Amino acid sequence: MPDRTDRLGRPGPDDSLDVTPVAPVPPVDENGFPSSAHDEADDGAADDPAEDAHGQDAHDQDTQARLHEERRAEEDEKEKDGKGYDDLRLVQQRVYNNFYASVDASGAAFGFAAGARTGLAPGIVEPETVDRALRFYVRPQPCFDEALGRLSSDSLVVLTGQDGCGRGAGALALLREVVGDGASLRSLSPANALADLVTTMAVEEGHAYVIRDYVGETNAEAVQEYGIGRLSDELRRKGAFLVITAGRTTSRRLALGDHCVQWRGPDPLELFRHCRERLAPVEIDPDTERELLEGIAEQRRPADVVAAAEALAENPRKAVELLRDGDSKIVQDWFAAKPSADDLLPIAALAFLEGVPERTFEGACALLLARMRTWELTGETPVEPEAVTTLPPHGTGFEQSRARWNDRAVGLVHVERRPGPGQDVARSERRLVFTSPRIRDLVIGELHGLYGYKLWYPLRQWLGDLSRLPDLDARTEVARGTAALARYALTEVEEHLLRNWAEGITSQRVTAALTLQFMCEAEHLAPQALNIALGWADNSGPGRAVTTAMALTGKLGSLYRLEALNWCWFLTGRGDRIAFAPRRSLVLLLQTAEQEPERALLTLRYVRTRLVATAKRSKEHADALRTVVQLLEAERLEEPGPVVAALLRQGHDNARHLGALWAAVLFSSFRRRAVRALCRALVHLREDPGAIDAVRRLGEAMRAASGDRQWNALAHALSGALRDPDFAVPGTRQLAAVLVGSLRGAPHSDRA
Repeated sequence: MPDRTDRLGRPGPDDSLDVTPVAPVPPVDENGFPSSAHDEADDGAADDPAEDAHGQDAHDQDTQARLHEERRAEEDEKEKDGKGYDDLRLVQQRVYNNFYASVDASGAAFGFAAGARTGLAPGIVEPETVDRALRFYVRPQPCFDEALGRLSSDSLVVLTGQDGCGRGAGALALLREVVGDGASLRSLSPANALADLVTTMAVEEGHAYVIRDYVGETNAEAVQEYGIGRLSDELRRKGAFLVITAGRTTSRRLALGDHCVQWRGPDPLELFRHCRERLAPVEIDPDTERELLEGIAEQRRPADVVAAAEALAENPRKAVELLRDGDSKIVQDWFAAKPSADDLLPIAALAFLEGVPERTFEGACALLLARMRTWELTGETPVEPEAVTTLPPHGTGFEQSRARWNDRAVGLVHVERRPGPGQDVARSERRLVFTSPRIRDLVIGELHGLYGYKLWYPLRQWLGDLSRLPDLDARTEVARGTAALARYALTEVEEHLLRNWAEGITSQRVTAALTLQFMCEAEHLAPQALNIALGWADNSGPGRAVTTAMALTGKLGSLYRLEALNWCWFLTGRGDRIAFAPRRSLVLLLQTAEQEPERALLTLRYVRTRLVATAKRSKEHADALRTVVQLLEAERLEEPGPVVAALLRQGHDNARHLGALWAAVLFSSFRRRAVRALCRALVHLREDPGAIDAVRRLGEAMRAASGDRQWNALAHALSGALRDPDFAVPGTRQLAAVLVGSLRGAPHSDRA
């Protein structure tokens, strides 16, 4: 397993860490570089001790043939995984701004930040962030006083209750009460084992901690009780405090009965009055106010009450409409009319395929109908989809099926024309979409709440069919719909869909990974998505391990940063079949961090620290170097050019860490790839007015990790590489001169 201390969010080596210069491994050539029978231009195979083992078996033809077939099969799987990562990258590009909102990470240990959902992401929760979360807070009684009493006496309390009842805000309010207004809080990962907080010494004196939406543990209850008892003692001894929030289902799996408090939201009318006192006064007529208060009294989620109060400050009618929840009424009324199967199945299909071209949607509907008819005829497991594509005849005429949408789902669905991603407007197609974003979720909730096995068994089989499609847009929508279904049926989604997809073909693994990432859009599902992904990481087969690596990119990796880095790094130490995927994941994590400078810096620091910790000439060091060179070669998601060029523009710290990483790879058998990556970065920096300072900082960092002989050899290699037509462009040699001070072997006229 990855290092548990790191997973618990403790600080890693800080910026003042003296990185040991990476000396060349003897024997070296005349330039000071490691000598090798062949240069590592592609995959760094010369660093892999497994090559020697394969060579020893060359005399045995049967063994050699078997090894050849195994390697060929492995390469085929890696190629398929590569196509899967191409799909993931494409999805990341399309939803880039949604997945990676700006995050404030100032003062965070090892680069952590609180993120958009206060206290959900591991890391420091700054006082200002807590102030915003509690700006309208009202203490619910008597549960607040009960929880405060237990926290004061035991230094530990668990808030349980329904999702949306205000457990998260309650946790912050309790901790602020015991440690004071100015203190910062630390959020811990919901995947932590509580006993490990003691054994790893993660609890520090006087600190306050929160674990949001804890997912529970699989240890025996007696073991949990012992560990939790030790944790409580350690917290009291150090004057520290911990508040855990957990749903009712999770709380039943916890050996925390003596520490649990059933949480309830405050009285909605009291909270509404409290909000109005703190917002700008608004004139409102008596009838509207009466209607508004009637709606407020029915609310059970404090967040909905606050939203209504804020809407009232803008427009009284807007607040009333918000409370009426017209979307919910439209959906409930449609299902109350008990639609026929001919109307129900297309709506069910649309819940998982919203917005795809209508022709794609119609083909999928035909497949769903075939699944349903097969299920009705056999009553058993449906046959494979290839055997049910011929539908029973309906006569000689054709139904005007597209016109049916005019009366099939009035108020729920409308037709719009738009092009696909990157297509010209002239290629617009008809697409069926719900009339508001919430309706999709509401429809899935009604389907789950009203219909049973007869609908959901063939529907699950159909979703399995769609997960195999080559159409990425369709599979992305399947993942969105499945993530929405997880809000109502998490266990079913995990057992009947995700578990199978994670072990399936590449398209299914990508669909499973996207589902876990989309689950993070629901606050209470984000920890569950992390727990599911980590459950596949070890001892669950290579397919699921690869799916874990895929899932830890995207929003899951953005939210749980150190978890993602730790587990991806851990998986790079597995066999080559698996290691290929987490390396691509680390590359994707760096690519998607370009708009989050603090997360990019965390990634660079993390990789540098891990590299320094490996023993020279070991397999672990070779694996680490292979990962580093792939990071240095990575392309940007949104624009042409290497990611490292963009990161060098962002700040001094990036140059320092990149310099250490580049020096390590340049003085290894990966030198050719490293030199080319360096040249490409210089090409893309040459027209940037601020590039000279960035390149100078990079050179200083590289020089600090190099000896004189190595540095001179680098200048010679760089000068030779710049003669390549791809790099021999105006301005590049001038930047290279800034980098190394002078270009050995370059014509005098080319020098800066």
